[in-house]
Amino acid sequence: MEQQKLPNATLIIVLGILGYLCCCFAGLGIIPAGVAFFMATKSQKLYEQKPEVYDNYSSIKTGKIVALIAVILNILMIINVIYILSSAGWEAWSTEFSRQWTESLESGGNY
Repeated sequence: MEQQKLPNATLIIVLGILGYLCCCFAGLGIIPAGVAFFMATKSQKLYEQKPEVYDNYSSIKTGKIVALIAVILNILMIINVIYILSSAGWEAWSTEFSRQWTESLESGGNY
C-alpha cells in the first residue's frame, strides 16, 4: 500500500516561519503562527488515527514546533508593546517614533 502525505505540511512550515519573521511587527505574526499551529494540530490528529497511511509526520512535527516558538515570541512581543504603551503612553511613544523617523530621513538613512 502506497503511503500518502499529510495535507499542508509545507504550508504549515511556511506559515510558522512567516509568523516568526513577523513577530517584530508588534506581534502581528501571531496570526500566521496561530493558523500554522492549528493546521499542524489538525494534521497530527489525522496522523494519530491512521499512522501507517502517512509518511511525512516529521514535517508536521517540525512545523508545529516552529509555529509554537513563533506564537510564544509573538505573545512576548505583544506583552512588551502593551508594557511600553502603558508605561510611556501613546503620546510619548508616537512623539519619539516621529522624532527618530524624521532624524533618519534627514540623515539620508545613514545610521
